[in-house]
Amino acid sequence: MPGRLLRTVCTGALAGALALAAPAAAAPADPTGSVGGLLTRLRTLYQETERATEAYNAADEALRKQAADTRRTGAELAAARAALQRGRDEVGRLARQQYRGHGELSPYLGLLLSADPGEALDRRRLLARAARERAAAVTRLQAAEKKADALARTSRTALERRTALLGGRKKQKEEVEAKLREVERLLAGLSPEQLAGLASLESRQTAGAQSALLGSGALDGTRTPSEAGAEALRFAVGQIGKPYEWGAEGPDTYDCSGLTQRAWAAAGREIPRTSQEQWATLPHVSLSELRPGDLVVYFPEATHVALYLGDGMVVHAPRPGARIKVSPIAANPLLGAVRPDPGAPAVDTFAPPELPAGATDGADEGFAGTQAPETEAR
Repeated sequence: MPGRLLRTVCTGALAGALALAAPAAAAPADPTGSVGGLLTRLRTLYQETERATEAYNAADEALRKQAADTRRTGAELAAARAALQRGRDEVGRLARQQYRGHGELSPYLGLLLSADPGEALDRRRLLARAARERAAAVTRLQAAEKKADALARTSRTALERRTALLGGRKKQKEEVEAKLREVERLLAGLSPEQLAGLASLESRQTAGAQSALLGSGALDGTRTPSEAGAEALRFAVGQIGKPYEWGAEGPDTYDCSGLTQRAWAAAGREIPRTSQEQWATLPHVSLSELRPGDLVVYFPEATHVALYLGDGMVVHAPRPGARIKVSPIAANPLLGAVRPDPGAPAVDTFAPPELPAGATDGADEGFAGTQAPETEAR
C-alpha cells in the first residue's frame, strides 16, 4: 500500500482508537458520582496538573538560562569596569607626566631653544609619539565607558527578567500544588470499591483503544531503533519503578518530560525540557514509521510524553502518585510522535531491554493504591 494511503488509513483508525481512549477532557464530573463520571473528573484533573507542570518546567528552564545569562553579563560588566579603571589610570598617568614636564612630554620651549638639530628632531618625534599615545588612551577610555554603560543596562534588564521569571515560576508551582490537592481530596473521598471500579473502567477503555490501534496496522512490522534510541530506552527501562514527581529530572524521581529528556541525554543527545517543546521542535514521524526510542506525545496541548518501547508499548512516568512503568501506547489520547535523531540509521538487530518484574503493574492514571499524590517539588 502506498505510504500516503497507509497514513490515511492509520489516521482514520487512530481517530477511532482515540474516541475509545479519550473521554472529553473538559467534561464536568458526573453529579451522580458514577465511576464513569469520577474517571472523567480524575483524567481532567491529571491533564490540568500536567499542563501546569509543563508550564512550571518551561518557567524553570527559562529561569536557569536567564540565571546563566545574568552571571555571564555580570562577569562581562566586571571586566568592562576593570578595563575602564585601567584606562582612567593610564590617562591620569599621561596627564601627570605632561604636567610635570617629565618623560616624553617635554615642553615645546625646549625644542625651540635646542642647539642640536638632531636632538630637536628626536625630541619632536618623541612628542608626536606621546601625543598619539595620549589620543589612543583617551579613545580607549571613551570606548570602555560606552561598553560599561551598555553592559550596566543589560545587567539591569537581566536582573529584572530574572525577577519576573521567579514570580512566574512561583505562580506555576502554586497552580500545580493546588491541582494536586484537588486530586488528593477527590481520591481521599473514594471507597475501595470506587477505586477498583475506576481501575477496571480505565483498563477496559485502554484495552479497547489499544485493540483498535493495533488492528489498524499502523504499528505492523518489525522496527529497530538507532543506536542512540536503544541507549535511551535502556536508560528509561532502568528507571522503571521510580516515583513520578512533578518538576523532577532524576535521578530518584521524574516527571514525564524529565524522564524523556534524561533518557536521550544518556544517549548523548540533548533535547528540550518540556513535552510541548519536544513536540514543537523535534522532527515528527508518523505511526507507520515509529521505531523504538521515538517519543510519543499525548493530548491536544502536548502535555504528556513517553518513549516507544516497541510492540505497541511505551515507557513513561504516568501521573502523580504513580511510578515509571510500561503501558499500552493507547493508554492516553495520542497526539503524534517525534524523533530526536532523525538522521541516524536503525540498527540491523535489536533485543529490547529486559523488563523488571511488575513493569506493567499499576493504573496509568495513578489512582490505584492508597498513596496520596506528592505535593512537594523544587
